[in-house]
Parts: sequence; structure tokens; C-alpha cells
Amino acid sequence: MDSRVSELFGGCCRPATGGAGGSLRGRGGPAPGSGGGSKAKKKNGRSRGGKANNPPYLPPEAEDGNIEYKLKLVNPSQYRFEHLVTQMKWRLQEGRGEAVYQIGVEDNGLLVGLSEEEMRASLKTLRRMAEKVGADITVLREREVDYDSDVPRKITEVLVRKVPDNQQFLDLRVAVLGNVDSGKSTLLGVLTQGELDNGRGRARLNLFRHLHEIQSGRTSSISFEILGFNSKGEVVNYSDSRTAEEICESSSKMITFIDLAGHHKYLKTTIFGLTSYCPDFAMLVVSANTGIAGTTREHLGLAMALKVPFFIVISKVDLCSKATVERTVKQLERILKQPGCNKLPLLVNSDDDAVTAAQQFAQSPNITPIFTLSSVSGENLDLLKVFLNILPPLTNSKEQEELMQQLTEFQVDEIYTVPEVGTVVGGTLSSGICREGENLVVGPTDDGKFLRLKVCSIQRNRSACRVLRAGQAATLALGPFDRSLLRKGMVMVSPEMNPTICSVFEAEIVLLFHATTFRKGFQVTVHVGNVRQTAIVEKIHGKDKLRTGEKAVVRFRFIKHPEYLKIGAKLLFREGVTKGIGHVTDLQAITTKENGLEESLGPGQLSF
Repeated sequence: MDSRVSELFGGCCRPATGGAGGSLRGRGGPAPGSGGGSKAKKKNGRSRGGKANNPPYLPPEAEDGNIEYKLKLVNPSQYRFEHLVTQMKWRLQEGRGEAVYQIGVEDNGLLVGLSEEEMRASLKTLRRMAEKVGADITVLREREVDYDSDVPRKITEVLVRKVPDNQQFLDLRVAVLGNVDSGKSTLLGVLTQGELDNGRGRARLNLFRHLHEIQSGRTSSISFEILGFNSKGEVVNYSDSRTAEEICESSSKMITFIDLAGHHKYLKTTIFGLTSYCPDFAMLVVSANTGIAGTTREHLGLAMALKVPFFIVISKVDLCSKATVERTVKQLERILKQPGCNKLPLLVNSDDDAVTAAQQFAQSPNITPIFTLSSVSGENLDLLKVFLNILPPLTNSKEQEELMQQLTEFQVDEIYTVPEVGTVVGGTLSSGICREGENLVVGPTDDGKFLRLKVCSIQRNRSACRVLRAGQAATLALGPFDRSLLRKGMVMVSPEMNPTICSVFEAEIVLLFHATTFRKGFQVTVHVGNVRQTAIVEKIHGKDKLRTGEKAVVRFRFIKHPEYLKIGAKLLFREGVTKGIGHVTDLQAITTKENGLEESLGPGQLSF
């Protein structure tokens, strides 16, 4: 796929003007093999299965994962009840605090359904099980099925949610991409403030960080906004004069939106946001009246190159006719289906569609949900909220545990000075566990050294936190540590790690777009995680030059100072219209033993 993403960068994909039939555009039409056939849909969003001689199926139940099939839960014995509770704990652990129960479905995926009385008794048992583990349940949807019976039968899909004991809330990060003036900041303002926009950008004012952003109406920096959901699936945001602390306390699931810049002038900031902040998902916002314009195709290519799952929101539908919106949808569908993307669009028109989209999106990387909404009229805004509420995390508890067993590594993305607190750094904990009062080393400095420091306090989403776990983003207060010694792209690691740094490294790359030929001596800006620095091409193995679409192993040298890199890390480089992606294959490491751990503490540095 990587070699064909170049079509998105190089402008090879012309905007479509015709239709692109064959997409998943039915009311809740699931992906092939997921069951619940879309042909027999009712207008209210509930689906009917096939006839008795051809019953509909879901995929067979998986041993792992957070989805559980149950035919019925009517008056279980005490022993059976305890077993069911243990099973629920396992599913919640697999989903990091969320599980989905399909009631009326056999383990092989056959949609049998239950009568109304049996369903009522089963939901009562499920509620008792949830109370036993300290969770809440929410009915997502009900579907009627025809299964060799005169009595109406239906299956019910239930979301079980419990905040894991070792954390404050579930946290998903969503990067917001899209062309300038597509309505990204306005949409986030409406979602997080709880008030519709007035059509002139009032909703976005609270998101801007600089005066020039307010004056121009264009985002130039990275800002973070939070949207919470409580255990019953209700939205928790800044409405009713809530503070960020109150939102965190009331929420069991938190969506952190990373608002990125749409203008081409700020592309380096957008790339830094995608590579450094490790978003779980990306939301590509497209204006219904302009369609795929400006940096839209480029942002789509970036998300695909970095393998960030994305969904699409078509905004400003209140400004357009229905025909214009449909034209924009068809244009998107055509680009998504091209070989460079190879995605399956799923247009969301109802709550049933939103539930299907959230589940299929997490299970299959090829599904791309498309929402059409308005931040002014509020049309279809609730469908996006339903989708975000159900959207499960990508990693399971086992992967999280493995990361937490490793030594501490924290990426420094932002640096602040806070009155009466001192130096504060913001970023993401890549691995391990970080505790208040812990001693770490930070680097590399311009001369390749690592400096000792102490973590004085930790905050997540503006609330105090004593322990930070792998994958979580936070700000760490470092007390009187000298801010001038820090820069973006540094890492804070455990002193036992003996981190390796390098100025020269090799990467296997694909040249996505270049106007002429890519040769030795060419200078590019390299992005690897939170590292962003100019590097010079020292050698192209086996070739003298590269053209668009070609692969090679290339040796780079950072021109300013060494950086902390890892083999296998994703790499993205750019220079003007030149763009390429790849991964690091080899490092010419300078170990800290050669380079020395800085023992002499300058003024303002902490000794311990």
C-alpha cells in the first residue's frame, strides 16, 4: 500500500465527479460477513434477518476481544451466575473497561433471538452481573429476527462499561485533520462546549491559543479539547459551566481531540501532531460545499502513511443542497476505493448505522465511516456522538501490560514555564510507569548528554494524577529544572535504560513524490515520533538516484545534534513538495557510556 499512497500526495488522483456505486451506504449495512443483512432493513433502523431456512449469522465468537455472545441468561444457578461474572470481568479486561454483549446469539454467530419475556429476564440477569463487577449497562440497539417461530423474536446489543481499577477513565486520542476552513475547530467547539455555532465561528473561539488565530479564524498551533461520556453513555462536556476537572471526574470514557492546522503553511505542525502525539484515530473533516480541496488529499495520505485509522466527517451540510452533499460523498467514495486507499466507505444515516460503524471500524482497517452533519443546525451531530461513545480502544489489556513492564520512556512534546510551579513538560509515556517523585534522565542535549531530574507532580487532562501508565498523555512538573536545557524531541527515560542516541541512521524509504530525482546531498526535514530535525542524505544503497514511487535503503545524518531513535520506528520526511515514508533499519549508536551521563549539575538543576 505504501508505494501507492504517493497518488494522494502527488495529485495523481483527480477529484471524482461521477458516482462510485457499491459502497456500504445502506441503513446500517454491515461489512460482508458481519451478518444482519442490510436488504431487510426497516425504516426505524432495526433490521430483520432472513427466513427460517436461511438464518442470518454474525462471525463466530472470538475467545479474545471484548465481544460476548449469549443465547439467553434466564434464572441462572448461583454457580452459573458466578461463572458469568468471571466471564464478564475477562471481557471488560480485554476491552480495557468496555464489553459488548449480544443477547439472543449462539456462540457460532447464529441469530436465534428471544421472546420479549426471555429478553427481559436476560437483561435483568445482565444488570445483576454488571452490578457485581461495578459496571453499568446501556442498550445500544434491538433487532428483530425471523427464526422458525410464530412468536416475535429479537436480539439485543448491550454495552457494558466499567472504569478499570488502575486508572481514572478510558482515554482515546483523535487527531482532527482537514483543509483550512473546513470547519474542524468549529465542530470541536460544538462537541465540547455543548452549544451550536451561530454560522460565523463563535463556537471555535474558545479553542484558539493565539490572538492571530482569533483574528484570522485559522488554527496555526496544536490544541487539545476533551469530550467525556459517563458510564451510561451520556455526553459530559463544558455545558452547565463544568470545569475540566469536573468533566474528568464525571466521565468513564474520555475522547481527547488533537486540533491540527489545515493551512499548508502549518503542515510541519500538523505532521508533528500526527507523529508525536500517537493518536488512536484520525477524523478527516471535509466541507460539503468545497469537497476535496487544498490539503485534504495530503492529510488523507499522511493518515494512511502513518497507518492511523480514520473516519470522515462532511461538515457544513446546512449551506448546500442535497445534490451538492451527495456529490461530495461520491467524490470521497471514489477516492477511498482507488488502489492507493482500498477502503470500503460506510455512510452513516441512523443510530443503527453508527453502532455498526463503530464496531466494524475497530475490527476492520478497511472500513471508513462517513458522517454528514452541520455544526449550525446540529443535523446528525448525535450520530457522531453515538459513534464516539461506542468506539473501542485499538490495543487490548495484554499489549498494555507488556508496555507497562518495560522501562520508563516519556516523549517531550511541549515545554512550559508555570508560575509557582516551575518548568513543565507535556507529552506521552511510550512505555513503563512514571510516578510522582521519580528520578529520571532527560536528553540528548546538543552535545549528546543526558541530565538528571526529578518528577515533582503529574497532571492528566488538567487533573492531578499520581501514576502515569504506558500510552497515556500527561504534563510533568520538573520544579526548578532549567527550561533552556530542554527542547521538543527529547526523551525522559529511566537511568537504568542506558539509552542509545545517534547522528547517523539508515532507513528503508518509499519516495512518495519528488519533482525530479532524489540524490546524495539532498536535505530533508525528518519526522520520527517526536523528533523533527533537518537531515542530509549521505548514501542511497544500490542506486545513484531515486524517482517518485521507488524504494531504497538510505543513510541520513542529522545536521545539528544527535537524537534518540529506535530501530523499526516509522519515519516521514519532507522538503517542499518532496515527501517520503519508511522505517528506521539501522543506527550508528553513540551510547551514553561513550558520551557520558551529565553528573555536574548546573544552576537550577535538582540533585538527589
